[in-house]
Amino acid sequence: MSDKTIFKKIIDKEIPAQVVYEDELCLAFRDVAPQAPTHVLVIPKTTELKSLDDVTPQTEALIGHIFGVIQRLARELGLAEDGYRVVSNCGENACQTVPHLHFHLLGGRGFAWPPG
Repeated sequence: MSDKTIFKKIIDKEIPAQVVYEDELCLAFRDVAPQAPTHVLVIPKTTELKSLDDVTPQTEALIGHIFGVIQRLARELGLAEDGYRVVSNCGENACQTVPHLHFHLLGGRGFAWPPG
């Protein structure tokens, strides 16, 4: 039995994903259950970060890199002009279902506040 998360399996190319960006540090792919017309998940390739709670001063450069990728993708996907949302659920009560740090890039529709 494998204890790899679905995200690790996507990183390892064991299961397919609609990849929109990849470099040595992170991977971005379309969500299979989109909550907006554009819904991309951006994940670090390291498996050491299970959630935002695991971010340390040593991983801040990686997180900065990921947010640079998110900004680039928002522009490339046409979201920057009308706005977009970036979400990271942290823990079970926040509906985090995969124990691998990930960011949802959502756009292409209006959003309400508070988010729910």
